[in-house]
Amino acid sequence: MASRPGRLSEFEIATALAELPGWKIEGDKLHREYKFADFVTAFAFMTGAALVAQRMDHHPEWFNVWNTVRIDLQTHDAGGVTMLDVQLAQRMEELASRQLGK
Repeated sequence: MASRPGRLSEFEIATALAELPGWKIEGDKLHREYKFADFVTAFAFMTGAALVAQRMDHHPEWFNVWNTVRIDLQTHDAGGVTMLDVQLAQRMEELASRQLGK
């Protein structure tokens, strides 16, 4: 089994956040909320993100109501944010930008 990445330092997290607009730390997790045009668009984003997360074997905590998707990312076995979380956040940003037309 491949080894999992270690927890990032505060400096490493701050550096990553500088490249992830809209993301912040809440507790020991990367956090972001997206608002889409409607439920179908939000669900399309979640479907794409689910496929990416499955390929990465790294799954988000998320919550959806109508057009809003709230996401928390943490590598539980590392007890905090790792590069896996940053990479998943980056992929989610790419997917969201397509859904939001940016």
